[in-house]
Amino acid sequence: MSGANLVFNLITKHGESSRPTIVSTAIIAGWTGRDKEAMEKHIVELEAIGVKRPAKTPTYYRVAAAHLTTSSEIQVAGDDSSGEAEFILTTIDGRLWVGVGSDHTDRKVETTGVTISKQMCEKPVSSQLWPYDEVADHWDKLILRSYVVEDGQTKLYQEGPVTTMMDPLLLIAGYPAAKAGLTEGSLMFCGTLAAKGGIRPAPRFIFELEDPVLKRKIGNGYDIVCLPVEG
Repeated sequence: MSGANLVFNLITKHGESSRPTIVSTAIIAGWTGRDKEAMEKHIVELEAIGVKRPAKTPTYYRVAAAHLTTSSEIQVAGDDSSGEAEFILTTIDGRLWVGVGSDHTDRKVETTGVTISKQMCEKPVSSQLWPYDEVADHWDKLILRSYVVEDGQTKLYQEGPVTTMMDPLLLIAGYPAAKAGLTEGSLMFCGTLAAKGGIRPAPRFIFELEDPVLKRKIGNGYDIVCLPVEG
């Protein structure tokens, strides 16, 4: 089966376990803002770099699952790409799990077509996952956050509650192929926050999801290696 062969660290209140997983379906849910004013801000900042407004919200983009990675480095063509933190959902052994990822996107290509731009870059995700049922009762307390490293300094890039985006179960229900829930082997990115200081590339991107109630964090960080564009 084609897709991404990932090893997740499943973290519960009772312990941790390692789980090799094949993800064969990757979905990027875009324009998922619950707060229409905040979503409009993100649409406007994308319009500022030439990205057209979405025809509908939310929009579910399919990308090659092989682009998913837990690596600490990705390679991209040129220097026009950037990351954005999103909570992610996946089903393993019949249980829904939540993690965090970066929908790293080629911004230059995005001005031509969002679907194609999503396909241009690898999609880093956390190797750690939490059971959704362990955070569902305090979902509104979870914080999504990202940092960029610029000129050797780590700077806050995004920060806000996951409730800025639509409820995860509603997002799953809105995906046409998930009428019975998110199937095994599927992973969904669930929307992002506006960037502090505007969308921009950086040589390193760090993303995390914080649960202040259970006092824990999961995340990942990766270096971006820009390959030359020869023509």
